[in-house]
Amino acid sequence: MTQPSASNALIHETSPYLLQHAHNPVHWYPWCEEALQRARSEDKPILLSIGYSACHWCHVMAHESFEDEATAGVMNELFINIKVDREERPDLDRIYQLAQQLLTRRTGGWPLTMFLHPESHIPFYGGTYFPPEKRYGMPGFREVLRQVATFYLQQQAAITQQNLSMMEAFSRMDAADSPAPDKGLTTDPLQQGIDELQHAFDKENGGFGGAPKFPVPMHLQFLLYQQELDATEVPVLDIVLFSLRKMARGGIYDQIGGGFCRYSVDERWSIPHFEKMLYDNGQLLGLYAEAWKQSGDRFFRQICRQTADWMIREMQSPTGGFYSSLDADSEGEEGRFYLWTPEQVMQLLTAEEYAVFSRHSGLDLPPNFEGAWHLFNHRDEAEIAALLHMEEHDVGRLLQRARDRLYAARKDRVWPGRDEKILTAWNALAIKGLVLAGIVCDEPEYIDAAGRALAFIRTRLWQNGRLLATCKDDRAHLNAYLDDYAFLLDALLRLLEAEWTHDRLEFSCQLADCLLEYFMDKENGGFYFTTHDHEKLLHRRKEFLDDAIPSGNGIAAVALARLGHLLGRQDYIDAAQRCLQTAWHGIEQMPSAHNSLLIALQDHYCPPVQIILRGKPGPLGDWQRRCRVHAGLRTRIFTIPDAITDLPGTLKEQRSLADATAYICEGNRCHEPIVSTVALVGYLKRQVRLS
Repeated sequence: MTQPSASNALIHETSPYLLQHAHNPVHWYPWCEEALQRARSEDKPILLSIGYSACHWCHVMAHESFEDEATAGVMNELFINIKVDREERPDLDRIYQLAQQLLTRRTGGWPLTMFLHPESHIPFYGGTYFPPEKRYGMPGFREVLRQVATFYLQQQAAITQQNLSMMEAFSRMDAADSPAPDKGLTTDPLQQGIDELQHAFDKENGGFGGAPKFPVPMHLQFLLYQQELDATEVPVLDIVLFSLRKMARGGIYDQIGGGFCRYSVDERWSIPHFEKMLYDNGQLLGLYAEAWKQSGDRFFRQICRQTADWMIREMQSPTGGFYSSLDADSEGEEGRFYLWTPEQVMQLLTAEEYAVFSRHSGLDLPPNFEGAWHLFNHRDEAEIAALLHMEEHDVGRLLQRARDRLYAARKDRVWPGRDEKILTAWNALAIKGLVLAGIVCDEPEYIDAAGRALAFIRTRLWQNGRLLATCKDDRAHLNAYLDDYAFLLDALLRLLEAEWTHDRLEFSCQLADCLLEYFMDKENGGFYFTTHDHEKLLHRRKEFLDDAIPSGNGIAAVALARLGHLLGRQDYIDAAQRCLQTAWHGIEQMPSAHNSLLIALQDHYCPPVQIILRGKPGPLGDWQRRCRVHAGLRTRIFTIPDAITDLPGTLKEQRSLADATAYICEGNRCHEPIVSTVALVGYLKRQVRLS
């Protein structure tokens, strides 16, 4: 295999993933009109390859096939070749992942390899990874290329019929997203969702299901949210805390540097797929912060702080935005950066440190990853203290010293590649997680880091009253998607809790108005993934299912309703309710696949408690601290000093009546203003199960 110096049409792109392929012998194009027009004019099928820079099997297929001159020659002769970064173009990825599942009746993944009709862009054949030669029960890629090209030339009638069937399937999905006016909302799916998750819960290892095992943050978030309502006899908090503990003790968590990998290849969380994604860590950071508050267990606080520190130290750019991911591979090998041998560790630690650390991290066990050791939390501090007849605090001190030494040594290794594009939606998840961690851990640095990320978005990715999706090397482009607007609105509401500014409130309203103007289905309700003026693609969907990241519809419904109650904006509240009605058929069928919408449904029937604090800075700060100590997960606290005036909506009526005043509302029902500390704390202890 060779890597020629000549470049293809990807050379001018911003995506690190596309740039990795810019010197392939394949004549790659990005998804663009030039490539689509050439396919039409030459009557050649489009070979669409979708992946991302941290994807291990994407690298494998690139090395085996796309860097190979002979394979590239076949691709260039028979197809118009288009390479897409699924993180920059989730609109395309979602369409063709769904199409692949319809074609093959198998789950999708990356790399995604689809063959499209040059006129309609409907796929007529596809798969994921193809090996260069026949193996793994799969045909060789060059064989596939020739067979697909022959099929296109000789079987046009069959392709036309198959394309019609696929478009009919898309139409049936759209019909299922229409609201049923004769059927109202109920709370039934809430308990059904809990029951489904309880059934799927792995009682031995935590999490849900078997290998490969993913964190699925929205499962845990929904359960954590529900436990505060006494809506079930199931000990849902135990499920959440047990799962979070097992994950953080496993190899999916970086025991040396902090942060979580994408998923575990085994059911015990021991061996991860080593890529680290910003979106996972942003969500998990918030969960560990809430777990610390709910349980008071300092283990969760430690994981929360280590994850936040890792995000700021290794993933935040000098300009404030957060990078997208760290690769699974380094020096051409998956996980190499993270692996150790006992001999390597022994050379770095004192005998006392090694005695503790080896028992803690599994170095006293057989190797667990290709002849080397991937570290995990085999024994906790209490177990080691009992085993070695030591004080627990001494064990903790030695473990931290050992981690510091190993981290310093690991810094000198060849690092995994870092995808340094900055995505709006993923940054919003990071912002929200950092704010939650900052509030719960009383760490202003985390909130400051979230504020810097927001400032980057406002400066680089908010242009002419609209969001852009991605920025790399100061080049921002691509119209933003539903997730970008919804996640950022949700994060802004959290930032307003941390520090109220008129500018942030105004930006929140601008984002909410964009959701209603550019994404909302005004006839049927719900929100499309792309704007009304987006490039016309094969299919335009409203996505309601949660995936590795929550549904944009679910988060939009939650955030719009909460902003609506904050400001008294009925149009925001109505849009959230119509979204639930539109998604109702899917929610009823499989509640636990719609956790973000279940949270919106819970809010619909039992809106979160909203506390508006007004007053002078000194007393106001004291009241804010008291509220944060006692308030539950479903309580929103907004602290607005008297100096901030000209407030919009119902906020303008909530003025300070003393040194500090609390206005407490639950949906449309508000209590008398509270002007004494005793009355405020008394209310919180009566209303919240955290007294």
